[in-house]
Amino acid sequence: MGRLTGMDGARLALLAHPAGHSVSPAMQQAALDALGLRARYEALDVAPDALAAAVAALRSAPWWGANVSVPHKESVVPLLDELRPTARRLGAVNTIVRDGDRLVGDNTDLAGFARALDALGAYGPDATAVVLGAGGAARAVVAALRDRGATVAVFNRSVARAEALVAELGADGATVLAADEVEAAVRAADLLVQTTTVGMVGGPPGSPLAAGVLPSAGAVVDLVYRPARTPLLRAAAAAGLTVQNGLPMLVWQGAAAFEAWTGRTAPADAMGRAAEAALGGPGRGWTDFSEAPNARPS
Repeated sequence: MGRLTGMDGARLALLAHPAGHSVSPAMQQAALDALGLRARYEALDVAPDALAAAVAALRSAPWWGANVSVPHKESVVPLLDELRPTARRLGAVNTIVRDGDRLVGDNTDLAGFARALDALGAYGPDATAVVLGAGGAARAVVAALRDRGATVAVFNRSVARAEALVAELGADGATVLAADEVEAAVRAADLLVQTTTVGMVGGPPGSPLAAGVLPSAGAVVDLVYRPARTPLLRAAAAAGLTVQNGLPMLVWQGAAAFEAWTGRTAPADAMGRAAEAALGGPGRGWTDFSEAPNARPS
């Protein structure tokens, strides 16, 4: 898959709602241009009631496929012809690849988060993690952590949604937190991962946790990347914790999607630099994440 025939005028897109905040167009276009692929990547703001029509349009040339983001990662599944194993496991799709007139759903979020997590250290069988949220990104995060053997606790405002996530993933070693259990679990955790839109530009303001509720040591990851430092990450850095925003995961999942569409090795460094520049950088560099010396050793 990943057709490189008929390159001139080929199209790729992000299907999201809202879509204007995304740096995926800058990142993916940089990758296409770096390899001399004459294709165009754009962000399309697709409301939920327009998703079916937008997906149907991908079935013919000049489309190679698309990325899928909030709020469509789960609702897009029944609109596709086939799911690759990771997408089937997670019940969520972030990448669509056109194969003839068929649409194949994939999920590169798990691989993207796993690569980003590598920068923070070896969160393996002896590690405990708390994941905030229960959407498509949370599914990838929980699966990646469980693949490493970490013990994971999930909190979501809807306990039923968190329970469904754990049950559907078959995630042995993952539990669901009640609201009155969150503070103690976070303080005891080695890793906190925030997967909701809280703190994102255009999303709910503030932090998903009460002031001062942070791990005692270790790292805090917030998958929001605009702004580069959410209130949660600012508080964590001030407390001496290692912090990482969503840019590393974004770049690595985007690189995996690029390879699925094109069959070419993604120019990840060019993608990272373009994404950082789109966010107002360059700053410290997209591969330089740590802001405190407390990452677990690899």
